[in-house]
Amino acid sequence: MGRVYATPEQYTAWTGQQAPADADRLLARASEDCDDALLSAVYAVDARGMPTDPAVITALAEAVCAQVEYRQATGDDGTGAADQWDSVSIGPVAMSGHRATPHAAGGVDLGPRAGRALARAGLLPGVIW
Repeated sequence: MGRVYATPEQYTAWTGQQAPADADRLLARASEDCDDALLSAVYAVDARGMPTDPAVITALAEAVCAQVEYRQATGDDGTGAADQWDSVSIGPVAMSGHRATPHAAGGVDLGPRAGRALARAGLLPGVIW
């Protein structure tokens, strides 16, 4: 498993809502989203690749919590499948247009609050959220 930047307890504190039953999985997926969005970001890390600057640690935790909240609100389970089509029918097959979603670096559908948390910490320079 890759780096995970927030805990279920941090999610509960940040959102004011109980963390979902599968919070560990959702936080891991959201952490991957943030990593993918930060492909060109430069910040100090330890031997495990975890950030060492307290401001970056806080920004990543907030961004991960915001990303989980965003995915929950859009009905995405963290697999990325929810943002693929506007509508789908199975019999007899009918697929509508591909949903146009805003993407951050790395093609990530990063939620607005997650993007703002990263941008405020200087991790997404030149990006306006």
